[in-house]
Amino acid sequence: MTAYETILVGTDGSESSYVAVERAAAMARVNVARLVILCAYEPADRRQVLAAQDTLRDEAHQVVGSAPAEETLRTARERATRAGGVDIGTTAVRGEPVAALLDGAAQHKATLIVVGNRGLNTLAGRLLGSVPAEVARKADGDVLIVHTT
Repeated sequence: MTAYETILVGTDGSESSYVAVERAAAMARVNVARLVILCAYEPADRRQVLAAQDTLRDEAHQVVGSAPAEETLRTARERATRAGGVDIGTTAVRGEPVAALLDGAAQHKATLIVVGNRGLNTLAGRLLGSVPAEVARKADGDVLIVHTT
């Protein structure tokens, strides 16, 4: 097996996704690979953000605008650096997470996509499909689903 050259990891700002970022950074260190941290977001106005927070409460970690995406990426980069990542890039992508991860992997020529397992065992994940399951199903290359919950 050849070493991974570029590792792409997704984050939505949840604690669970930061665990995946840290694992991806450790793998990047071991493989002497570039790490790209990707955050997908959908623009939302203030009313939509407040409504989502009222409804979702602790689940309101989904990124809904470029400013939250930038903050999420800043935090993710800090955590990746502490976990040993050296060559780290970040990118905020407007769009839904699965498409953003798959497109990002192609654009950055990622040889590994890393995602957390959040959503695999939830009722919503089983009914609607989860990001980790969809990425694993649709990716052209290797996918690591990190047990984060």
